Amino acid sequence: MHYRVEHPAGGYKKLFETVEELATPMSVHITGRLPTWLSGSLLRCGPGLFEVGSEQFYHLFDGQALLHKFEIKNGHVTYHRRFVKTDAYVRAMTEKRIVITEFGTFAYPDPCKNIFSRFFSYFKGIEVTDNALVNIYPVGEDFYACTETNYITKVDPETLETIKKVDLCNYISINGVTAHPHIENDGTVYNIGNCFGKNFAIAYNVIKIPPLQADKEDPVTKASVVVQFPCSDRFTPSYVHSFGMSPNYLLFVEQPVKINLFKFLSAWSIWGANYMDCFESHETMGVWMHVAEKHTGEYLNVKYRTSAFNIFHHINTYEDNGFLIADLCCWKGFEFIYNYLYLANLRENWEEVKKIAEKAPQPEVRRYVLPLDIQKNDVGKNLVSLPYTTATATLRSDDTIWLEPEVLFSGPRQAFEFPQINYKKYGGKDYSYAYGLGLNNFIPDRLTKLNVKTKETWVWQEPNTYPSEPIFVQSPDAAEEDDGVLLSIAICPAVGHKPSFMLILDAKDMSEIARAEVDINIPVTFHGMFKKA
Repeated sequence: MHYRVEHPAGGYKKLFETVEELATPMSVHITGRLPTWLSGSLLRCGPGLFEVGSEQFYHLFDGQALLHKFEIKNGHVTYHRRFVKTDAYVRAMTEKRIVITEFGTFAYPDPCKNIFSRFFSYFKGIEVTDNALVNIYPVGEDFYACTETNYITKVDPETLETIKKVDLCNYISINGVTAHPHIENDGTVYNIGNCFGKNFAIAYNVIKIPPLQADKEDPVTKASVVVQFPCSDRFTPSYVHSFGMSPNYLLFVEQPVKINLFKFLSAWSIWGANYMDCFESHETMGVWMHVAEKHTGEYLNVKYRTSAFNIFHHINTYEDNGFLIADLCCWKGFEFIYNYLYLANLRENWEEVKKIAEKAPQPEVRRYVLPLDIQKNDVGKNLVSLPYTTATATLRSDDTIWLEPEVLFSGPRQAFEFPQINYKKYGGKDYSYAYGLGLNNFIPDRLTKLNVKTKETWVWQEPNTYPSEPIFVQSPDAAEEDDGVLLSIAICPAVGHKPSFMLILDAKDMSEIARAEVDINIPVTFHGMFKKA
């Protein structure tokens, strides 16, 4: 089922429009019937301010962080949103200009200061952004909004107030961590980030934050490094957005999108440079995969290799009979997909959006199978013996293991992205269902359920409607993996009805159960969570 849906009206442009925060939660109009058992808050992060005064933010990941909440309580729903009061936001509001350089937007020095003080403020070192627009997740009893730098921001999930900025560098050897931690059912948090190791060599550290202990101390202060993954190149770490975890293993997929550290360290003294300018593609490395034992921290010295792709999101990773199975959302090729996510591109008219997407790396959901036990006399053989997959792993004479994937989902310029699963029960385990946001030439216009075993898909879609990542919430008496609902925030900016809503779908067949509509626009959100009441 490949839908060729057109969007000539360009309603998706409303996803990238500045909105105001709300002083208090607003009431919501419900159509359909809310499941009686559904109680709690859908929390989502994304950009909500796309310009400051006359200065524009240029990239999708630059707008200032807005925290959204749909709260479901006793059959009633309210919608609330507040800007995260990061340093980047507060200083922009105070000085009425962009003060902190964002992912794709350079912050010019204050024109009102004289040339001398401008010169000195310039060399004070790097001011790294704390703009927490990507995700929100729990640590102990606290909740943090985050981006991908060393700063995370503690927020109150009830009032959406900003509590404090936390610098992870104070507790752990790390230069930044992803917005995609793995969280175990006991509350243990695992995450990964780049770090400068010995002799300025680059490595990737996996960190672990324990659950809240009896002493009630902040778990962040007890963070530790559990594994150090080596880097394919001493001076250019790969961009890392997420990682895989099974009960016994950690999986890191090292992609050919690299951060040039020399550029990065000098960018802050070059007029006009930003984070995006520091990325480059390594055209010959392909993709390296790294595996470590989760409990002992032991690195498996196996050279897994495959052809080039960009990866942002892991769907799930599980073990089966001596193999590690990794389901990934891939973009084929080594060119960085973020090059296509400038706001000017996303705000183009539909014909232009399609032209731009033609040139970009193409999306594909893939399954890779990594053999964990390798015998030296198997050169030239496919080591994968699982009956249910066509993925292969071939031992070559240079000791590398060449991986070829099984394709789980593919459609021209149709991505299955922002994947979610029944994580509490099936994260790290053999599973059947993934839920994703369908990107049509980079425009989010449908929700898709994928059976990873049969490759069957179910789609929810509505004309001129633009949803967000679907969050799975399991029903209390669930017997099967897909017993539950999906929650997504959608906008339908056509004239004559409420422009935004929280959508509630039956996760079994993707049929609509209810929607909670509000009378204001809701811009794009990236990731989020459901916090049970």
